[in-house]
Amino acid sequence: MSDCYVGEIRQFAFPRIPTGWFACDGSLKPISEYQVLFMLLGTTYGGDGVNTFAVPDLRGQLPLHQGQGPGLTPRTIGATGGSEQVSLTIDQIPQHTHTFFATNTTANAATPGPTVALGAATNGDNMYATSATGSTPTVLSNVACGLTGANLPHENRMPTLAVSFCIAWQGVFPSQQ
Repeated sequence: MSDCYVGEIRQFAFPRIPTGWFACDGSLKPISEYQVLFMLLGTTYGGDGVNTFAVPDLRGQLPLHQGQGPGLTPRTIGATGGSEQVSLTIDQIPQHTHTFFATNTTANAATPGPTVALGAATNGDNMYATSATGSTPTVLSNVACGLTGANLPHENRMPTLAVSFCIAWQGVFPSQQ
């Protein structure tokens, strides 16, 4: 691909790496063989800067433009951030309450819904009353609705589609403006 700049990253919808490109997999490359690409990347993504340098590693990463936008924190080339999993603490969850409707009316429905209330006990599967006259919302106490969970992290990724990210080591050297 002669129409690309050295150091340009492109996405490909096929699993092989085109000639003149490297996979963006964080691998180390010898400076002696890829001097032009090293001139652009340096050790931004790793390597010792004497014998080796690394290409960007985009496996499991989402590319993000460098710089700072209005109201955003600054991002520098090569910086990483984020987490695949996160554990929430009580301080990160807004205070809220849970209300439900309860009534002395005899239960006559088996499924909950926005217009039914927890009914008076009956024999059988019914536990909700469909006509709960005079029913007012009841706020659950902390005893009835306490802390829950296992303190385990949960998935923290948006939906994704895997493609190949590759960086050009052959092509036109990008001139500066």
